[in-house]
Amino acid sequence: MPQVLAPETFTPTQTVGRSNDRLWHLAFGLLLAGSLIAFTLWSFGYVGQGAPRMVLITTVIFGAFMAFNIGGNDVANAFGTSVGAGTLTMKQALLVAAVFEVSGALLAGGEVTDTIKSGIVDLNAVSLNPMDFVYIMMAALLGAAVWLLIATRMGWPVSTTHSIIGGIIGASLTIGFVTGTGGFAMVQWSEVGMIAISWVLSPALGAIVAFLIYGAIKKYVLGDALSQTLKPHMLSSTSGDNQAAEAEMGLESDPSATTASTVGSHSTLQRWVPLIAAGGAIILTAMLLFKGLKNLDVTVGPIGGTLLMAMIGLAVWMAVFVFAKTLRKQTVPRATFILFSWMQVFTASAFAFSHGSNDIANAIGPFAAVLDVLKTGTIDSEATVPFAAMLTCGIALVAGLWFIGRKVIATVGTKLTEIHPASGFAAELAAAGVVMAASISGLPVSSTHILIGAIIGVGLVNRSANWKLMRPIAMAWIITLPAAASIGAIGVLSLRTFFS
Repeated sequence: MPQVLAPETFTPTQTVGRSNDRLWHLAFGLLLAGSLIAFTLWSFGYVGQGAPRMVLITTVIFGAFMAFNIGGNDVANAFGTSVGAGTLTMKQALLVAAVFEVSGALLAGGEVTDTIKSGIVDLNAVSLNPMDFVYIMMAALLGAAVWLLIATRMGWPVSTTHSIIGGIIGASLTIGFVTGTGGFAMVQWSEVGMIAISWVLSPALGAIVAFLIYGAIKKYVLGDALSQTLKPHMLSSTSGDNQAAEAEMGLESDPSATTASTVGSHSTLQRWVPLIAAGGAIILTAMLLFKGLKNLDVTVGPIGGTLLMAMIGLAVWMAVFVFAKTLRKQTVPRATFILFSWMQVFTASAFAFSHGSNDIANAIGPFAAVLDVLKTGTIDSEATVPFAAMLTCGIALVAGLWFIGRKVIATVGTKLTEIHPASGFAAELAAAGVVMAASISGLPVSSTHILIGAIIGVGLVNRSANWKLMRPIAMAWIITLPAAASIGAIGVLSLRTFFS
């Protein structure tokens, strides 16, 4: 639950530095190891006696390793604003991620996954030996996971989708040249060009929308004075100092105050925040309908979808309006912090569910493809995703967030710009809206790049964007594809040599 944090519990490094973290490390280590052992034993029966055991065990390790690094980079990126704003502690973010990421994967992750096309390389265009296909998928997992680990250790949020695509490109081209069954024609280079466009388009769209949303919130709700006070260490519920500071800044609580002086007042919160929350609820509902739940056999027509979004928006408006009225006895900074903290939790949860239902496929797709080939001995266009595999990857994903996600969280939550609940909410809402709109229109975007752009958009409003840090992040985006491809190429040759 959101809470006003004391100074000693605010920053991510302080949050994770407590003595009981060793117990958390041990618990997650045992959970991850236990799930891997259990799944490996289960997979022996799933694929049958004829499948090569060492290939199967290696695949399980690579799949879990990929999911682990998705948690450390992509999920950490998604929750960075919530932790950096002080809305959630690291452990609370972990709990939310565990529930919504894994639920998204298990409930809406899809029962089947493509095994032939990555959207970039068409493996159906060449005649592949089933085991060569297995080595390509294994090498793609390895290439993407190793690059994600490197980027995570550097604190760079990068695209897991671009990473797995790079791994598939490198491994596929290598097998094509080695076996003489394919070459550069296997790659749809126009699609690679679209990825290059996304390097600019994704952060630009995120920045523009976040700039507009947070700019409006700051102008009509916060004002310059209040926007500088939304920091957890200043928000004691009974502090007379806050009330004095509030009076000095003109943050009146009188609902009859004039329009000019009601920016940052309780009346302003009651007027605007419920409307903002309702608009956010409508955007998040649309994102879940069109993206988060797209793998479920759920059909909602335009009229039904509109009515559903309207009902949820109205319900949220009423709930937030009543909640805002109950906070009138709080200081304005504290009331604002609490309201936007709750709103940010909901945006982060919805984003996590959508992420789990879609991006977990970056790990589970090649993983399920290998299991299917080992079980059937043939390459099919689609493979069934076992529930046990989805659960194992979900556990590995949450473990990755805990063990290695802190540097990316620090980058996203504190280093690119200063984040508080209102600006964090604006960034997450902007990212969700752009992801939803891009999914409907088919624009080539990356959710990671969009969220980073949205944070920069918030920084532009406050004139505090860290462009020096943005340079290595942008460079990491550019080299993601070739880096993962290079590792994938080396990996597929090594696997082919070792297991042949």
